[in-house]
Amino acid sequence: MATSPLAYAQTEADAGAALIAQGEKVAIASDCQACHTAPGSKTAFSGGYAIASPMGAIYATNITPSAQGIGGYSEAQFARAIREGIRPDGAHLYPAMPYTSYHLMTDDDVHALYAYFMHSVKPVDKANTPTKLPFPFNLRFSMGMWNAIFGSTDSFKVDESKSAEWNRGNYLVNGLAHCDTCHTPRNVMMAEKHDQPLAGAPLGSWYAPNITSDPISGIGGWRDDELVSYLKTGRAVGKNQAAGGMAEAVEHSLQYLPDSDLKAIAVYLKQTTPIRTAGETAAAYSFGKPASVETAIRGDAPNNAYNALDSGAKLFSGNCASCHQPDGSGSPNQAYPSLFHNTATGMIHPDNLVSAILFGVRRTTQDHDVLMPAFTSPTYVDQLTDQQIADISNYVLHNYGNPQVTVEAGDVAWMRKGGRLPFLAAAQPYMVPGIAVGIVVVILLLIALRLRRSRQKHKS
Repeated sequence: MATSPLAYAQTEADAGAALIAQGEKVAIASDCQACHTAPGSKTAFSGGYAIASPMGAIYATNITPSAQGIGGYSEAQFARAIREGIRPDGAHLYPAMPYTSYHLMTDDDVHALYAYFMHSVKPVDKANTPTKLPFPFNLRFSMGMWNAIFGSTDSFKVDESKSAEWNRGNYLVNGLAHCDTCHTPRNVMMAEKHDQPLAGAPLGSWYAPNITSDPISGIGGWRDDELVSYLKTGRAVGKNQAAGGMAEAVEHSLQYLPDSDLKAIAVYLKQTTPIRTAGETAAAYSFGKPASVETAIRGDAPNNAYNALDSGAKLFSGNCASCHQPDGSGSPNQAYPSLFHNTATGMIHPDNLVSAILFGVRRTTQDHDVLMPAFTSPTYVDQLTDQQIADISNYVLHNYGNPQVTVEAGDVAWMRKGGRLPFLAAAQPYMVPGIAVGIVVVILLLIALRLRRSRQKHKS
């Protein structure tokens, strides 16, 4: 019996809807919205978000299907931008767009993603904010050389010796969800160190922790259900809570993944090669116990005293204890987490503790909202100095966290500025003078060589 035109059209429509739905899932897993939608914007994927990088702000582009977005992209051009970081005009994208991970994206997922953006996302006529990095980082063609040395165009390959769940986790961690781009340390040229995958790395003011299977430095001591809970809600009681870029990943992407994908990520991470972070001898979440100095500091200064919060203990009591409790145990529902048995206070890197105080924590998931105010401008709580934040951090570390770690005011100052610069960014101010000196040296050498040849010619 022949299929009627109406039934055929309905079948085609159903297939198209299924393809778009799959593309939306890929976009969510790839966390496209977090970067391509500016904070507070009412138009999804319209760009304008300033992605902080050591080289300067890189502005995410409009990826809606408008003339000013990607409306003119063919599917082949779209795929090349996604996987290779090359625009239709041949210009290179910066790897803030993680094509260094997306090169693993399958043909089916690229096809579905293209269908979703072209047929489901609302077009927005909004011009892109140009990215203006300092010389020589503004030379986009140099990314071609960087890609040739450090890039990859390998497609995803299933490991037949592993389970389907492990392979799905591998695809998500190193491909779609691009966990590797934040959690893998980088070399002097800002490329990932492939011999230390997922071993932890500084990320501006924050620190993306080691998520290998190592039981001390990584997540080897986490249960699968704790990892799934953390990815879905941004917290695992007695282990950690998401802040900074990880909170954004949870809010915009991970919480919407099916539990099967979150479980696959957990299965993959628990089977990665363990890598121990130098200097760590105990799991970060194992440190600390309840401790309170309230009785010792109450009445220490008269009621009309000025600047009486002159120690870490007093600063903690005045600024932190009302939410995290005087003994550091956190609120009953752990929206304000315990400060002991907490990775942020037990890590050998105190960046996340300091940055949480500096910049606060904001995380919205389907089951709860978390808000910790920032103790720096603009804020509705006290603005703390670098020294005060260092004092609070040291009180927390030495009472609830890793007592071997100490924070200096200078450390806080760097984190306030966005973190310590990697070598390549730190060297940038000296590159132009260095190039000028190099040119002068070459010119002088050429002159000297010409004079030498001229003398030898006259002698002969």
